Amino acid sequence: MRFRQIEVFHAVYTTGSISAAARALHVSQPSVSKVLHHTQQRLGLELFRLVRGRLVATDEAHELFVEVSEVFSRLTSLQKTVGNLRSLSGGRVRLAVVPSLGLHIAPLAIARFRARHPDVTFDVQTLHHDALFQALYERSCDIAIAYDPPTHPRMKRRDIDTGELMLLFRTMTLPGVGEQVPLRILDGQNLVGLTTGGPVGDLLNRELQHQDVTVNEVVSNQTFYIAAELARNGVGMAVVDEFTARAAAGPAMSHRPFSPPLRFKVQCVHLEDRPPPEAARRFLTVFAKTLRDTRARAATD
Repeated sequence: MRFRQIEVFHAVYTTGSISAAARALHVSQPSVSKVLHHTQQRLGLELFRLVRGRLVATDEAHELFVEVSEVFSRLTSLQKTVGNLRSLSGGRVRLAVVPSLGLHIAPLAIARFRARHPDVTFDVQTLHHDALFQALYERSCDIAIAYDPPTHPRMKRRDIDTGELMLLFRTMTLPGVGEQVPLRILDGQNLVGLTTGGPVGDLLNRELQHQDVTVNEVVSNQTFYIAAELARNGVGMAVVDEFTARAAAGPAMSHRPFSPPLRFKVQCVHLEDRPPPEAARRFLTVFAKTLRDTRARAATD
């Protein structure tokens, strides 16, 4: 199948009609019908049947779609990469950060940077760890900032700072708690914010197992600020990164570091064969200082 045939089949299958597929592809209905008819003839398969005026996919189409969707995804990725390569600019920082850093730290760092360099623009996206490498491969970002990103032969990492996990809870649930809490305080407790994947989630899981702490995981999620909102609404305690914990704190919400601390690295990642442009390198310096300043202020509050 040629790309045009894959594109048409994918559009017809996902939209459910020739007319909708034509609108999605910005072409005429006859051209979609022609490509689809030629595809079925070439493959020797009936992919769609007309049933009571509606186009219905056959079993063969369902099986083919599994393979086509993967190919279509890779071709789309290739097109994005080509487009991004064309639009590279030294005066633009294309940044990907994990969601918790996008909540407060990254916006503050960007504001500080642009106050000094108003001619530099930004393209910012928040991504989970498993999507960071794809964004770098596709050139949709120049640098990615994450927590303990996994090693990869084509990626180069640079330490920015460190962070630690904290317990976030409704103040009334732990009256008189000390300045630090042992991990064992979670034993038997309802817990949210226990990430289902990623290096920081693995860090917490390993320590829970090491200390033989059993929690009642009422909600699993991969986004710390969602965990914070669940904790705020009384679903249970949450284990989140320190930046999310401080952003979520208030009169009714408290946070405490663990003793001993559960620390992780905050690192920048980029393609080994494509070092960050000058604007991105300068921004990383501002980002690192913003991170340090935020932690220093928190220590004195």
